[in-house]
Amino acid sequence: MSIDFSHPKNKHTYAIRTASPEWKEQVREILDPQGMEVADIGCGGGIYSRALAEMGAQVTGVDPSPIMLEAAQEQSDSFPQIRWIQGSAEQTGLPAGSFHFLLMRAVIHHLRDLLSCFHEAARILRPGGILLIQDRTPADCLLPATPDHLRGFIFEMFPRLKEKEIARRHPSVEIHRALKAAGFYAPWEHPLWETRRIHRNLQDLEQDILQRQGRSILHELHDEELHRLMRHIRHRLTATDVTTDIPDRDRWTLWTTRKGGSDTQR
Repeated sequence: MSIDFSHPKNKHTYAIRTASPEWKEQVREILDPQGMEVADIGCGGGIYSRALAEMGAQVTGVDPSPIMLEAAQEQSDSFPQIRWIQGSAEQTGLPAGSFHFLLMRAVIHHLRDLLSCFHEAARILRPGGILLIQDRTPADCLLPATPDHLRGFIFEMFPRLKEKEIARRHPSVEIHRALKAAGFYAPWEHPLWETRRIHRNLQDLEQDILQRQGRSILHELHDEELHRLMRHIRHRLTATDVTTDIPDRDRWTLWTTRKGGSDTQR
């Protein structure tokens, strides 16, 4: 059972946390968003739209789900510099050549047709505008479990999910090929370890897991399997004396590219 982003029960799944310091630092290494027109494509509950607004950008959050956009608006009363638009990555409905910077975070693994998505990105970017894609490659997803890489425990406990996870992730070579075909320069590719959350204790972590917060792969598990997963994680963390201030980090791959202009990415 995959996550339904339009179901009210999932409304706040991607809305209530804040972007990590590592993510903000990485964006600042790519560009200074101050005063820029930025589009957050597939914005979900607006976590990264708000982070970009805090960094000084004028932000347009785009998402196909009315429920996600409703959650984003509810969490963003203090951000008048953000507007919310219903649209898809392939058809945003935004004016051509209107943005300095586009973010696509955790979007492309939901898409089969990368070329249509990247053509749309090229259409709405200004000449020389920057596209930042953040997603996971199969290699990112299947890193072994450690006390600060909790995602690994999911595949350790339920190996059947490895095939499903790999199937929905695009190899890097496929992303490079589609970007080139859409008129972008060869991307600068680099990893990012991003802290999703620091759990105060095992009870805090358990609540997060059982509510399937922020991890769409957990929607592939039934409730009883979630309890089994949590017992496994509890056992493994207790064995390593990690029971408080539990870091929950994921490794991502970033692809930074530019429309027109110089081939220099930084």
